[in-house]
Amino acid sequence: MTSPFSLIVSQGRVADRTDGALIGARRTAEALGALLDITPTVIGSPSAATTDDWSTALPAAEATLTGLRDAVRHAIDAGSIPLLATNTCAASLGTLPTVAERHPDAVVLWIDAHGDFNTPASTDSGYLGGMVLAAACGLWDSGHGAGLNPEQVIVVGGRDIDPIEGELLSRAGVTVVPPTESTPERITELVAGRPVWIHVDWDVLEPGYIPAAYRVGAGLLPHQIAAIFAALPVAAVRGVELAEFEAGDVEVPERVSIELILETFQHLLR
Repeated sequence: MTSPFSLIVSQGRVADRTDGALIGARRTAEALGALLDITPTVIGSPSAATTDDWSTALPAAEATLTGLRDAVRHAIDAGSIPLLATNTCAASLGTLPTVAERHPDAVVLWIDAHGDFNTPASTDSGYLGGMVLAAACGLWDSGHGAGLNPEQVIVVGGRDIDPIEGELLSRAGVTVVPPTESTPERITELVAGRPVWIHVDWDVLEPGYIPAAYRVGAGLLPHQIAAIFAALPVAAVRGVELAEFEAGDVEVPERVSIELILETFQHLLR
């Protein structure tokens, strides 16, 4: 049986401040490819991590972001479901505007410990990955498009949100659901039968399961993400992004993390 998914893996640096996420994206894509018996489309070439400001990281990622945009467009236009293994959340600068364009009625489930809703004017860190949702919603111009309706964005498991960022989220109409309220029942209630684009940053989890560079305590557990996936109608899923798996963590064997990623994803294969 032919898989409904088109597998896309980001291998170009997009504001990476650590080296593990590019490796993690590749490992994730290899495992998903083996599970689904499909060959990944590889976008970009790895380069060394560095701590740079968004104003430097953004133009450096131009080719990778454009490649991701084009790959997602091609997959959607071919009638398949994009399945992305990405390094940083900033890779979504290239994908979310296409989601808004091709699936304007879709809800974006941003399953992440962070809101990623800062702008060049509000960011303290200068980190591009912390600004991606705000760009897609048109709060600032990344040069890669916008068009996402913030009222169709649900941040699931959000808990590490700057005060100014929180104000921006509230003002824009983004729904933020803290971990204690991120139940399958609550999420399906908010989705309300609409199409869904799923983004998962593994830092949404309690540390110790799937390593991420910017881990935060008091998170969700893997089975809770799996339960949310299981509660979503498969026919409603328009795309999936799995981001920020930091390979090479000394505390969690890579094999264990990959198994958890696959176990979670398989709830969308019903």
